[in-house]
Amino acid sequence: MIDAVLPTYNRAPLAFERGEGAWAITADGTRYLDLGAGIAVNSLGHANPDLVQALTEQAGRIWHTSNVYQIPQQQALAERLVAATFADTVFVTNSGTEAAELAIKMVRKYWDHAGEPDRIEIVTFAGAFHGRSTGAIAAAGSEKMTKGFGPLMPGFHQVPWDDAGALREAVTDRTAAIMVEPLQGEGGIRPLSDATLRLMGELRDRTGCLIVFDEVQSGVGRTGKLFAHEWAGVTPDIMMVAKGIGGGFPLGAVLATQKAAAGMTVGSHGSTYGGNPLACAVGCKVMDIIADDAFLAEVNRKGGLMRQKLEGLVAGHPDIFEAVRGQGLMLGLKCRVAPADVVNAGYDERVLTVGAADNVVRLLPPLTITDDEIAEAVARLDRAAARLEA
Repeated sequence: MIDAVLPTYNRAPLAFERGEGAWAITADGTRYLDLGAGIAVNSLGHANPDLVQALTEQAGRIWHTSNVYQIPQQQALAERLVAATFADTVFVTNSGTEAAELAIKMVRKYWDHAGEPDRIEIVTFAGAFHGRSTGAIAAAGSEKMTKGFGPLMPGFHQVPWDDAGALREAVTDRTAAIMVEPLQGEGGIRPLSDATLRLMGELRDRTGCLIVFDEVQSGVGRTGKLFAHEWAGVTPDIMMVAKGIGGGFPLGAVLATQKAAAGMTVGSHGSTYGGNPLACAVGCKVMDIIADDAFLAEVNRKGGLMRQKLEGLVAGHPDIFEAVRGQGLMLGLKCRVAPADVVNAGYDERVLTVGAADNVVRLLPPLTITDDEIAEAVARLDRAAARLEA
């Protein structure tokens, strides 16, 4: 008999009743050091008091009005994002998948508005993950994502990851956009090289194509910059944001330049819940905290500390681990064993990690994790690796 919850998840035998900072706690009081943070969602940790206050204060006022009316909290969040980024305008969504759908629509609407409605092809990269809607899986193109869901939305062309030659060949005067994660999450914590990112800028200058960055997982301070693309100095025309922007509350956004958004007029897109007062009140507080230079400097410092300790872990367990990947507090352990084995061994040591493609285990702790918690996390991973060796 099918479960009341549609069985599309392979869930761990764990349930958490509450959380405190970097710790997730079961009903019997067992504490797990959370290096997954809801897959890079709980950017400021569990039950962050500033976010709790922002949410409860707003909940006591008004939850939802719909976008038929002005929403001051949405306006405030959009203004914060515009002030901190390349963008001129923002559409607020509930999730990263919705942001991906709008980004695709915005690209096509841009070219239709420019008088080239047949210019629809978007170049994407192997190993990508842009969500699970029909448009997003067509963009990713992998058999794992698309099998059984055809016919797929046309107009996507995948090239090998970080292959500058293939990218240069694929982008022509008929290309509508290049869409990429500057640092792949689900794909295995794989950073796109600065050289390839800069090549994208050159191809945009030559062909007029748009650049779309998916920063759903890598954004909002995760790499030590507010957004990962800032490290390479290449700005997009459109960017998808979610996960960390809500600190655990469902929230996403599409950021765009005035030029890229030119075709998006009244009635061209909408959302029932997107940009509601509750979500945007939390998002504003997240931005107040994370967009601070001192906070980002601390993420950088802690990311360096964690990476240093992980390098020692890899050296101490060469039969289990191969290398450390990533930037800031978006890190991955390339494994010589099945990532699921590392994740499961971690459960026994009360540490939570997240599997990914390319034989990688992701480490995505809250950005507020302390130095002592980083040391404890690596100690627990060390014991988990010893379990596997035994």
